[in-house]
Amino acid sequence: MKKLYSLLVMALLVVSVIPMIMAADTSEGITPDITTEDFAPLVWMCDHRVVYDDEWQPGTTPGDELIERQQNYAFEGESIEWKVLVMDKNGVEKIQDVFATVGSEQGDGNDIEVNCNKLGWRPEEVPDSCNARILEEEIEDFDSDIMEFYECTLTVETADSMYGPSWITVEAMDLDGLSGTMAENEYWFLNPVIALSIEGDLSFEDVRPGTTAYSETILIGNDDDGEGTGVRLEMYIAGTDFFDSSSSGAMCPTSNVLKLNSGNTIAGPQDGILYFATNGYYSTANVGGAGPFVTDAEGYHTIPYGDQITEAKEIIGTEFYDTSITSNIGNVLTPGSEMALTFKLQLPEPCNGDFDTGSIYFWGEAI
Repeated sequence: MKKLYSLLVMALLVVSVIPMIMAADTSEGITPDITTEDFAPLVWMCDHRVVYDDEWQPGTTPGDELIERQQNYAFEGESIEWKVLVMDKNGVEKIQDVFATVGSEQGDGNDIEVNCNKLGWRPEEVPDSCNARILEEEIEDFDSDIMEFYECTLTVETADSMYGPSWITVEAMDLDGLSGTMAENEYWFLNPVIALSIEGDLSFEDVRPGTTAYSETILIGNDDDGEGTGVRLEMYIAGTDFFDSSSSGAMCPTSNVLKLNSGNTIAGPQDGILYFATNGYYSTANVGGAGPFVTDAEGYHTIPYGDQITEAKEIIGTEFYDTSITSNIGNVLTPGSEMALTFKLQLPEPCNGDFDTGSIYFWGEAI
């Protein structure tokens, strides 16, 4: 019995020791404070930046690249297109919007004019043309988790909403309202006012039927609006037949109409009104003639029929008005410059009447 008691005591001692060992294995925890940078999007312009002609009026080539535009002005319907790379280290899902802006100040915060289209392009490497870098770090590998390519096309609106000197750029904004723009802010004068000036009168008095008469020389000018936009104009001409507004029994030579032109022969233009033009070195005499606009021996050209620019021809040029032909330097007026035109009337015989109704039109197309 004594032996059994001692065994029980030892068992109790063992049980009493076990809780003491467990208490020595305790621990304390700490919660780290981790914040992630709210990364403002970065925008880089890449290898695609083009200016396009409008498709509403004829110019160089409708809808084609405006390779002749040398100054920073743009008109309604013309457009500027960029391809950009946008990065957000918080993830592409964080990019809320990418858009082109127009405003009075450089940088972000200007009026949003057009949203950009996501291209879905996934190259292995970022093109060198993007020059993508963060400070001294050059971004070489494309990472679709944080990068996306966009194409942005801004078309110039009417002067009611877009007029005057403007800063234009592409901006990206994330869900937190943070934004960034491409470094290349562009400065444009939108929808500058253009006008032609005409100095002199076009009149032929007491012309004897069957003879030739010459007008005084008139000046057609690029009447710049004084804003210093540098708009250059390519010049065109067309006209109509002429009628006697009074009941005079006119006839010239077989009907009551004085025709603008009666066509050409191998020998050159026949009856009608012709013109001679000079602009610096260039003139209608030294550009020759082709097709229906044969130059006569004096360098005078016939005038095509029409009352709109699509039916006109270059004043100093060699062919019909053709939108596929690049501008002829001799046919361009810079701001404040003028082109001299003299007209010649080859009056048919017989001819009777005072022909005072009809027009000769001049157009200036900005290039």
